[in-house]
Amino acid sequence: MTSDSASTPARAQDRSASQMRPVTLTPNVMKNATGSCLAEFGDTRVLCSATVEEGVPSWRKGSHAGWVTAEYAMLPASTNRRTSREYRGRKGRSMEIERLIGRSLRAVCRLDRLGEVTITLDCDVLQADGGTRTASVTGAWVALHAALLSLVEKGRLPRLPLTGQVAAISAGIVGGRPLLDLDYPEDSHADVDLNLVGNEKSQIVEVQGTGERALLSREQLDELLDLGQAGIAQLTELQSQVTGFRL
Repeated sequence: MTSDSASTPARAQDRSASQMRPVTLTPNVMKNATGSCLAEFGDTRVLCSATVEEGVPSWRKGSHAGWVTAEYAMLPASTNRRTSREYRGRKGRSMEIERLIGRSLRAVCRLDRLGEVTITLDCDVLQADGGTRTASVTGAWVALHAALLSLVEKGRLPRLPLTGQVAAISAGIVGGRPLLDLDYPEDSHADVDLNLVGNEKSQIVEVQGTGERALLSREQLDELLDLGQAGIAQLTELQSQVTGFRL
């Protein structure tokens, strides 16, 4: 499934269809957070911070298990037009992304080994150019790792309660071409938009896919999944490099 390359605009930075934007994960960028990471996917920048608090939500009390959750927000000047601040009870898209981040992190964390503490990952978009949710998931894992490692070093936990890594990447069909890691101009013109969350073992945690302007065939879905899993393999390797974590 390809189209005439002459009719398809060149990608920014002359990227190939299977090439991600430059990705940087910078850990420990915040003094007061138990763990933090600045995730940069091209011009998208997300600040991820982890806070550890005693106790768990009321519905989880007495379970002897912890909880990992997330909050997500876009700063007003993160886009080319000011984004209004969001307040509790007026969320929608942000709540959906928060739930995605939380589910993704809990998929690789043994909550039963955490004790009754809550770890909140705050993902604040400093600059948006597509893929803010995928950058959030990828950076939040680095921040979570740092927070858990801190608990181990303080003797609060006997070992890291992580079963692996988790990262996320976008893919889509733009102008008839399957592309990896869409920036905003590509995402806003995508025929099909897909977000993939997975681990370092090529296992899939979650798939979010939508036919924005066209229907999606099984063959095209397989192409996008292959692109996405190749991207996640690169991201989990980068996570390992910056954290030293390997199973």
